[in-house]
Amino acid sequence: MNLFKRLFKIGQAETHAAIDKMEDPIKMTEQGIRDMKSDLEKSLEALAQVKALAIRAKNETEAYASKAEDYHQKAMLILKKAQSGGMEITEADRLAKEALIKKDESEQHKVKSQQESDKFDQSVAQLEKNVQEIKQNISKWENELKTLKARVKVSKATQNLNKQMAEIDASSTVAMLERMKDKVNQEEALAEAYGDMANGSKSVDGEIDAAIDATESNAEDSLQKLKEQMGINDNKES
Repeated sequence: MNLFKRLFKIGQAETHAAIDKMEDPIKMTEQGIRDMKSDLEKSLEALAQVKALAIRAKNETEAYASKAEDYHQKAMLILKKAQSGGMEITEADRLAKEALIKKDESEQHKVKSQQESDKFDQSVAQLEKNVQEIKQNISKWENELKTLKARVKVSKATQNLNKQMAEIDASSTVAMLERMKDKVNQEEALAEAYGDMANGSKSVDGEIDAAIDATESNAEDSLQKLKEQMGINDNKES
């Protein structure tokens, strides 16, 4: 128990100092829990042994009490038998006296066994209290360990994220964005330049043809020639 108090009693400065020096608090906590479970096994074994002694002392107390009562009854029976003439009074007195001596011895043993039984009962009560305390501490620190592990995970994740954020150079990021913007502007200007060059490469004939409908003029000439071949005169009166 002293080991666990040293390791786990929150609030004491020396405990905090010891924890701060630990290379791995989780492993140390797990080892502390294993030690507590080992202590629990030892306490349970001791409890079983003391309970066995307590039961034995109680049984002996009851046995000596029964013997004392038995010797008392025998002494009475012997005296009654002598009183009724069944045996000599002198012999009866001797045997009754021996029975009473045995009775006294049994009562003395009963008192001693009762005292031992009381001590064992006190030890059992104390051991049961210790066992219950160890069980509660194990449950408490197992829950604390779960919380500690979760906090460590969150802490490491936060640390890694902050580290990554710290490594990002804001000025270089802005410069990179500016270079990308310049690149886009350059590409857009280049595309516009190619468009102007394509418009400038058109021929004068193309411009003239675009100004008049050459296809319609050619068709009109062909129609007129066909009419002349057929002798059709649009100016002739019908």
